[in-house]
Amino acid sequence: MARTLEQRLDELCKGGVNTVRINYGDMHGIARGKDLPVEHFAAAVEDGLGFCSANLADGLSHSLARLSARIAGSPVDRAFPDMRVTPIASTLAQLPWDPSIAWCLATIDPADPRSVLSPRSALERASAAFRALGFAAMCAAELEFYLLKRETSGFTRYTNQFSMVYTVGDRADPQSVVREMVRNGRLVGLGVTACHHECGRGQFEINLNHSEALDAGDRAFRFKYMVKELAARHGLVATFMGKPFADDAGSGLHVHVSLTNGRGNAFHDPHSPDGLSDLAKQFLAGVLAHAPALAAFGSPTINSYKRIVPGTLVPMHANWGYDNRNAYARVPPDRGKGTRLELRAADAAANAYLVIAANLFAGLDGIRRQLIPPAPVGPDAAVPAGQGLPARLEDSLGALKDDTVLSEAMGWPLVEGFCALKRAEAEQFRRAVTDW
Repeated sequence: MARTLEQRLDELCKGGVNTVRINYGDMHGIARGKDLPVEHFAAAVEDGLGFCSANLADGLSHSLARLSARIAGSPVDRAFPDMRVTPIASTLAQLPWDPSIAWCLATIDPADPRSVLSPRSALERASAAFRALGFAAMCAAELEFYLLKRETSGFTRYTNQFSMVYTVGDRADPQSVVREMVRNGRLVGLGVTACHHECGRGQFEINLNHSEALDAGDRAFRFKYMVKELAARHGLVATFMGKPFADDAGSGLHVHVSLTNGRGNAFHDPHSPDGLSDLAKQFLAGVLAHAPALAAFGSPTINSYKRIVPGTLVPMHANWGYDNRNAYARVPPDRGKGTRLELRAADAAANAYLVIAANLFAGLDGIRRQLIPPAPVGPDAAVPAGQGLPARLEDSLGALKDDTVLSEAMGWPLVEGFCALKRAEAEQFRRAVTDW
């Protein structure tokens, strides 16, 4: 029998909870929220919470970018209207690393005019579009990040040069910080399946299980928050920046995607020579066709484009290959229920809600138009194949604005707002005086 909210809160209070932490994601994917005394939570679920909608226009340097262009329903630049944010009570979970707090995901209320700017709402619509066709879009996020020590002279690595890719144990994780992340991620319901040291010194990857797309986006969002919180509790800094070091590996957000229906994995065709269905190839072709525009969401910072260089297993062209980590879209060798695409272009600083939603809409366009993908690429990464990807943030934003199919699917208010915010970042960088 399902528990009522009152019963759930009573259970949490008996377990020591006195505060509910409410988080929703902004345009960057940063967790915004409020802490509420537990006795006020039920009213927040019923009535929603007011947040100043200006934070939707907040740049990474806390500068407001073209507020009127970004906040729907605001007739004046500096009106700073409230928006209504609704806690999703079913996501309540006691924090294992701070048992006095229960954690709750929230979303901008669909009835609020600002909801058109919500990245989570875009992913909800993408998921619904596939459900209308009889499919469930299944996704899983792979996120890479660095752990750093803050020193007076700057940042140093959590681990040294002896911690190589796929090393585990005390050599790779001397303070057991990553193991603690895995343990807490399991306890709080994030679906953690594995972890390992990555190619960079002090770089790690923690894998999350596949699930329906909206849930996968929610868990990726909460995962990043958890990683940063637990790192801070150990006096460390966790960064998902795409390319934090010139002499080391970049950090990616790889998205695994498939479609299922009542008969199983719709990307699998046992009678096809490669085991891929026509549906899978149409979806793949749609993603490749929209790849330049997808770069805006997948590589959303100035720094993102420093990650996209030859010889780093980061795609520079819109192509695909069988079990090929040099390709934009990799087809892993699993077949049957494990048949899927791995989309490898996005960096870890990207907003998972936007990345997943945009790729789903691109794949949906490929299915609707019954597109056919180009031939798969071979293993030689030095041979360019496929359309070149944007090399600058401004170029990817232009490609997004020019891609009317993807922009209409994501929603023009969201696209306009996102582009305004990112163009402001690009302009700020253009004006900066560097050491170069």
